[in-house]
Amino acid sequence: MSLNNNPISNSTADTDTIRYHFDLPLPDRDAQRMTAGWVFLGLAALVVGGLFSILVVLSRTPFFQEIIPWIDFFRTALVVHVDLTVLVWFLSFAGVFWSYNSTNRCRPCGSVALFLAVVGTVIITVSPFTGESYPLMSNYIPVLQSNTFFVGLGIFGIGYSVLVFRTLLARWQVSGGVSGESVLRFGLFVAVVASFFAIFSLVMSYLGISDDFEGQAYYDRLFWGGGHVIQFSHTQLMLVAWLWLASISGAHLRVSPRVVLVLFVLGLSPLLAVPLIYASFDVSSGAHLFWFIQLMKFGGALGAVPIGLAVTWAIIDNWRPAPGTEIERSTLVFSVLLFGVGGVIGFMIHASNVTVPAHYHGSIVGITMAFMGITYHLMPKLGFRKVSGRLARWQPGIYGGGQLMHILGLAWSGGYGVQRKTAGAEQGLERFEQIAGMGMMGLGGLISIIGGVIFLIVVYQAIRPLRKRVIAS
Repeated sequence: MSLNNNPISNSTADTDTIRYHFDLPLPDRDAQRMTAGWVFLGLAALVVGGLFSILVVLSRTPFFQEIIPWIDFFRTALVVHVDLTVLVWFLSFAGVFWSYNSTNRCRPCGSVALFLAVVGTVIITVSPFTGESYPLMSNYIPVLQSNTFFVGLGIFGIGYSVLVFRTLLARWQVSGGVSGESVLRFGLFVAVVASFFAIFSLVMSYLGISDDFEGQAYYDRLFWGGGHVIQFSHTQLMLVAWLWLASISGAHLRVSPRVVLVLFVLGLSPLLAVPLIYASFDVSSGAHLFWFIQLMKFGGALGAVPIGLAVTWAIIDNWRPAPGTEIERSTLVFSVLLFGVGGVIGFMIHASNVTVPAHYHGSIVGITMAFMGITYHLMPKLGFRKVSGRLARWQPGIYGGGQLMHILGLAWSGGYGVQRKTAGAEQGLERFEQIAGMGMMGLGGLISIIGGVIFLIVVYQAIRPLRKRVIAS
């Protein structure tokens, strides 16, 4: 088999260096339309989730929390905010990647998956207004104890499962040899396999939970295994985005596609332990919870850290972005920074305080920024205008800088014992350090909301003029 590593040689008088290019070609028109559909769903989830996030941030910010007593609605708003801006947004973007890389096999299955996901998202969104919500802040997927919410969540889950199985069964497009293109496609396949393991984990948890558990304890155990495993899928998609964004913005890696392929396999390998965890430990046991924590804490870094370091070095080595890709490069830089900071904070967790959300906010926002960068890159490929202008250039810095303040404020406050999943007077902000840290959190959160709104505005401006052309083609 030939080894086409897409080398790009840069020769100087002193040294010859070889750098490699990772990119995906434009798919056919049907795949473009399906990709655009998932983009629209993800953007809609961010719009609605962002509206709820305003209430979440204000309800925890000093002074504002005393003016408006939103403690009860804080929890309901937080449930919808998390489910839309994390669950729906991330899984929708998986649909973006897999649809962009899809073949003609079972096209109707892809349409059914998207339709079910849209219907489920709409129902989740309206569920707080259909009666008493009774929010439960369960880990990974917080829930509202209402039939409407669970119907919406179930329909969305079925849609995502159809997407995963359709993608697994489809004939994958591969180029000859081991190239940057084929390795990116393999990285997308690795993410699909990780999602399959997540679905397997959810089913096994449902079948194995003791009847003694109810309320939040029940949903914590229901989503615990699958919630940890799905992070591997999100991370693999982020790594694909990093390699793609680095290459198109001129930061060509010195690591060959063959090495990256091995790192993708290494990143997936910890999931082989998932069936062993279910076979060895009861779902209701503390050991079950412990080993999934260890799986994500140490296994998740196997492939991510080396690729992250390679991308970071490529950025430093090629600091000036290629002309016309400044926005994509900026999102890449903040994505790597935030994901790295979130990972470091994860090793500082010693109790159930706001250090925990500092860790996962850093990680999920790092992933989100990578997806934002890919959204910018895909706009002209999907038939829309290229994202440009001063507002677009500011957006990564505003959103990323605000989120950096947000998570550092949470980490600071966590060091002084501020508890997570509380709001208003329940936070017990008495010391100056606690108030300052949470104030920094609130200011950073509000700044990041502005950055998120700017993202939606500039993408809408790119979509609006040519939207009818894409839908009608």
